[in-house]
Amino acid sequence: MDVLNFMRLFVEVARHKSFRGAADALGMPNSTLSRNIAELEKAIGLKLLNRSTRRVELTEAGETYFKRCECIVEEALSAHEALLDLAERPMGMLRVSLTSSFAVGYLAPILKDFANEYPLIKFDFDVSSKVVDLLTEPYDLAIRMGPAPTAPSRLIVRQIASMPRYLYASPDYLRRSPPLKHANDLVNHVLCGRPANTGMIDIWRTLRRGDETVQVEVAARYGTNNAAVAMSLAAEGLCIAAIDPQMACIEVKAGRLQRVLLDWQMDPVQVHAVTDTRQLPARTRLFLDFLKKRLSRLPAGA
Repeated sequence: MDVLNFMRLFVEVARHKSFRGAADALGMPNSTLSRNIAELEKAIGLKLLNRSTRRVELTEAGETYFKRCECIVEEALSAHEALLDLAERPMGMLRVSLTSSFAVGYLAPILKDFANEYPLIKFDFDVSSKVVDLLTEPYDLAIRMGPAPTAPSRLIVRQIASMPRYLYASPDYLRRSPPLKHANDLVNHVLCGRPANTGMIDIWRTLRRGDETVQVEVAARYGTNNAAVAMSLAAEGLCIAAIDPQMACIEVKAGRLQRVLLDWQMDPVQVHAVTDTRQLPARTRLFLDFLKKRLSRLPAGA
């Protein structure tokens, strides 16, 4: 028995002192309302209403029940409306777990537009590569770059972007290093980045040009899982690094980096958002929509 719903029906009848008037206000058949009130009286074991052909009067028990139920129903409806308002209005604290590479390279340059559009949203960014438990920790979502993260069945994983990666090196590095005309030449160069697989052979990266595929089987001298660190090392002339063009553009404009092997492509890096539910509050839903739209418009880079 849905006690709260029966209370709501009873309160409407008591207010209107009429089944027909209450039924019209509730948008339900008069016969259905009458049957529900009868079920309520049977469940309580007391008569709540005296029915006549002209009007409905509360019994003594009905008067007592009405005074208590009216406050309860109003409070419940108020709470329900407040939650609906929260779900639809973009407001409150948005807690996001994300890596430093994504935070610095992608989010920081575009966040101002989102923040200006939704001034009632506050932000709490936990910048770390650690795995967070969305079921027990107070995050609205986690953003991760790379293959789709393995998550418990209760979590929802959405791909929100696919980001290109190109190879970059500093002009100084290229001047003092062996020629670099073909992807196979990378075995003679100093590289930065962890292997792209976890097998016995260190495949640094796989590059493609048309139908041609080259797996660069060499251990990188500089290992890091942080794109900003890789870019800094490359800009200092220490190595060649695979970098997203959005991150590299400032260093390219400054003349500290330039793209190499222009006609070779690498697999793009996927960006995923992880949440603990499909029913997202407005602030989280709008933030994800914003990221998908803006990341899809990023320039391909030089």
